[in-house]
Amino acid sequence: MASYAVHEFLGDGVLKEITQKLADDGWDDVPTLKMMQAEDMEAIDLTDPQRDALELRIYLHDRSLMEYADKMEQAGKNLPELLITSPAELTSLFGMRKADVSRFTDRSLACGIKMPPTHALMKKARTRAVVASATQKPVSAAADHTTQVPEADHDHNNNKTTAVVDAKVLDGCDADADQLSPAKLADSDLLRNEMFAQTGPLTTGGDSQGFQPPSVLRPIGSKSTKAAPQGRTHSKAIYRAAPTPQLCGFGMSDHAVVEDVTQLSVLENIILQKLTPVHKAGRDTDMAQLIKKRPPPFKASELWATKPTLVFCLRRPGCVMCRGEAHQLYARKPIFDAMGVQLVVVLNENIESEVKAFWPHYWGGIVLVDESREFFKALGGGKLPKGNLITGFAFNPQARQNWKRAKATGIKYNTNGEGTIKGGLYVLGSGKTGVVYQFIERNFGDWAPLDEVIKVCENL
Repeated sequence: MASYAVHEFLGDGVLKEITQKLADDGWDDVPTLKMMQAEDMEAIDLTDPQRDALELRIYLHDRSLMEYADKMEQAGKNLPELLITSPAELTSLFGMRKADVSRFTDRSLACGIKMPPTHALMKKARTRAVVASATQKPVSAAADHTTQVPEADHDHNNNKTTAVVDAKVLDGCDADADQLSPAKLADSDLLRNEMFAQTGPLTTGGDSQGFQPPSVLRPIGSKSTKAAPQGRTHSKAIYRAAPTPQLCGFGMSDHAVVEDVTQLSVLENIILQKLTPVHKAGRDTDMAQLIKKRPPPFKASELWATKPTLVFCLRRPGCVMCRGEAHQLYARKPIFDAMGVQLVVVLNENIESEVKAFWPHYWGGIVLVDESREFFKALGGGKLPKGNLITGFAFNPQARQNWKRAKATGIKYNTNGEGTIKGGLYVLGSGKTGVVYQFIERNFGDWAPLDEVIKVCENL
């Protein structure tokens, strides 16, 4: 489920030769590539082998199974053919481990990310290509097979992203795969018409493992102090996870939860250092070169001077829960791009090897370091929101559930670096608007509720 660099995602097969073409047409990062639909493929003249390879890689990426992508592509089978391959053959042909076979065949794991209908991909070439394609020939009813989902439905529990989930063919929740014949699954025309429907539901309720999403702590008014343009309002609120039950007196949060939105004056003069740029196709990913080209430190206010900014304060880049949340945010980069909101992640320490492992594999956007940890202190009301791994994790059922949820994604992780300073998330309006939303990591591994984050960004 990692973001991956574009060249890693496309591989060394039939897609490698069109990497530059995709970049020229605006498909220059993994999240945007994964939102490509059938009409986009047709508009940029992808061949059948190229479409098969892209469809396969999107499906594998959603399940953190990219290590098998090259072997499966070389086998010459398309995704529907691979989905009806027996577990024994998957193991013998591709060396797939038992747990990985289970993830590959479990189509219920996939949840599509749908662009809200009020927005469009901010890719000029895509618009040009799709419009040109539409004027050349009408789209048939069979090809227009996208299943609609409510605008506000966003994935929170599974945090999967895919553009290859179909309501009848590939969605394990909506259809029984045993009812589909091999001939139907292998039909390439059917695949073209049905493969890129984005389906749901993408719920925010409790999941089968008992996980409950974060809840509002205290809304800070429904209107901003100054009249918003055209009568629009900014929702200012603090969110955090619900209190956790105690176990033998343990399991409580290790620090008090802040109940006031951080003032802009607290954040705007924080000094940050840029460690990485936004990753694009063709961009040099040599960390040594990036270090040499590193710009001087700057004030945080420069981030949101001209555009709204989502600042994700990451506890530790090697943590499986942190990597999982980073992915669920960055996977929706095309949505945030369409809303004009930039994404940045802030680390509380700079360990070069950890930055290199994290970017762009798990986060392809800008990575900053706050060496004074002022952003993190602001989340704690002026004090570092540090947690205890015994009382805050071992004896905290919610934190353990968070870890179990993230571990199930198959994301690799390590234990390097400072892991007790809790993080969170800020959404800041442009200029002097200030903080319009913030989320505090009460328990280790709490994730900000994406539906709320996206709603706030839409209002901006």
